[in-house]
Amino acid sequence: MRRARTTSRPDAEAQAERLVAAYADMILRLSYTYLHTTADAEDICQTVLLRTMTGAPSFSSPEHERAWVVRTTINACKDLLRSAARRTTVALEAAGDPVASQPPDGTVADAVSRLPRDQREAIHLHYYEGYSIAEVAALVGASEAAVAKRLSRARQTLRAALGA
Repeated sequence: MRRARTTSRPDAEAQAERLVAAYADMILRLSYTYLHTTADAEDICQTVLLRTMTGAPSFSSPEHERAWVVRTTINACKDLLRSAARRTTVALEAAGDPVASQPPDGTVADAVSRLPRDQREAIHLHYYEGYSIAEVAALVGASEAAVAKRLSRARQTLRAALGA
């Protein structure tokens, strides 16, 4: 594990100011070309500057330091692009306005609420949430055959309860 360099407070502040003045603009521009969002580019800039201050090796020249900062920026951008969080999120503006769903018919909802828990769970996930039998099975930790049987029994019970 690499140990952070210890410097006095004025030296650390001077080092931080030097790094920001020398590299912040370049890191932001480079990050933006990879990520296409200002907020992510700013996050990468902060991360790279902190890594440079705390964990960078000794540099033989200013060109060596600049090359290290560029490579670290590129790697941080690629890491962010590969991260699962980035793939599973969307911008808030892209989500649109939420639309409230209509409540289910009272008699059907009452009949479903009186089903045994495993059948009620299967009915809700399959019909109300739109999951396939395989997806319901994975969610509840049961086999597909068990979920199919729960749905079949629940439909049979609901037919009898609703007189259909």
